[in-house]
Amino acid sequence: MKPPTDTDTLFAPSALDLAPDTAVMENPAVGIDQTAGNFSYKVDYAFDAGTGLSEDTVRYISSVKKEAPWILEFRLKALQKFFSMPMPTHWATKDLENIDFQKIRYYLSQGQTPKRTWDEVPDDIKRTFERLGIPEQERKFLAGVEAQFDSEAAYSNIKDIVAKQGVIFVNSTEGLREHPELFRKFFGKVIPTGDNKFSALNSAVFSGGSFIYVPKGVKVAQPLQAYFRINAENFGQFERTLIIADEGAEVTYMEGCTAPKFSTSTLHSAVVELVALKGAKIQYITVQNWANNVFNLVTKRGIAHEDAEIKWIDCNIGSRLTMKYPGVVLKGERARGEVISIALANDGQHQDTGAKMIHAANNTTSNIVAKSISVGQGRSTYRGVVHIPKHLKGCKNNTECDALLINSNSRTDTYPAITVRGDKNSTQHEASVSKVSADMIFYMQQRGLTEAQAMSLAVNGFINDLARQFPMEYSVELKRLIDLEMEGSVG
Repeated sequence: MKPPTDTDTLFAPSALDLAPDTAVMENPAVGIDQTAGNFSYKVDYAFDAGTGLSEDTVRYISSVKKEAPWILEFRLKALQKFFSMPMPTHWATKDLENIDFQKIRYYLSQGQTPKRTWDEVPDDIKRTFERLGIPEQERKFLAGVEAQFDSEAAYSNIKDIVAKQGVIFVNSTEGLREHPELFRKFFGKVIPTGDNKFSALNSAVFSGGSFIYVPKGVKVAQPLQAYFRINAENFGQFERTLIIADEGAEVTYMEGCTAPKFSTSTLHSAVVELVALKGAKIQYITVQNWANNVFNLVTKRGIAHEDAEIKWIDCNIGSRLTMKYPGVVLKGERARGEVISIALANDGQHQDTGAKMIHAANNTTSNIVAKSISVGQGRSTYRGVVHIPKHLKGCKNNTECDALLINSNSRTDTYPAITVRGDKNSTQHEASVSKVSADMIFYMQQRGLTEAQAMSLAVNGFINDLARQFPMEYSVELKRLIDLEMEGSVG
């Protein structure tokens, strides 16, 4: 892969996230049960943009939301940009050619205003989220939760003690309406509309997502959680998330997503922008486990100012093709960026994941640790960019890419692009590929384990050091999900 030479190309097909058939992810603040999300209910939608993408589609969405004129103008320019940009096939993404944008439904909603109590949520939607355990997890340990159903948030709430600190946690529609000056200041500044074809698509038809602002010096002790649920067939979900941590603030945000298994394709194309101002810390945790009919195309990037820290913790399980490369622009001195990722590719799946670290100030530090597991005929790919310009000094990067092959037909590829132009910086790169040995499996079977249990133990041991960085509930369920993935995948 030819190394990029400027920030425009560095940010090219930034974070595509294609997800298809595997398990469905139940992931309220806690859970991931492989089959927990594989159900749907019939819903009568009050607002439906119909099938296909056109200027009329965009105008309908903006009209339903009663948006300001500048937002409609922003959307229409993005739509033109989307139609003018080619599909990013140069990153080995041939499956993208199977997306028919004119067969997708771009907006479905029962209403525009999220409810503040579970009792107010419509019964058919409430049944979905109660089955996924969200109210229970909110009561247990979350500082706030948002639950999005198809295009809009059905429920949004933040604990009083956090709200009294001045923390804003609403969906993006409310953020634009109620905090326009703050929202607009950063909106589209981290990820420009033309960053890639799918950021342009999101900019044209975005709906839902989270808006978070943490005031100066406020440290949110408990995580904020968003849960995105696709219920409809032939549907596209396009949430847009913007998180701003003011000077010295700290926040942890967790997201989960599920969709039922349908015979037709579903599209999920989100944009996530993080802004960590001086001395702030943002930790963004994702555990995805889509069904294999979902194309999940997500662009994720943060900007870390002086002494700030942005950390992405990413788990990719499920999907036919995942393409996700969370990035950090290290804009201020002593800023730190980190990406910790785990990817598991089973039969018929391709996990194309990685990270982007752009050093733009002296004495900045980046760390990338990626582990992948390929099962059956699954394929995993690490694709990353580290860029340190010539004029900088004191910058450090560590990149580790480790892959585990379970079967002889499994495949893994590594494409690191590390560009260091100066001589006063340091980088290190390590990559390894290993295969579970037959002797190891045989030895564990002699101790009473089945072959699947032995394989699961080997895989969990491989990712254990990274899994410990997840919140405890995620770590436990992650290991449980791997147990399920191993069943029927060996032999």
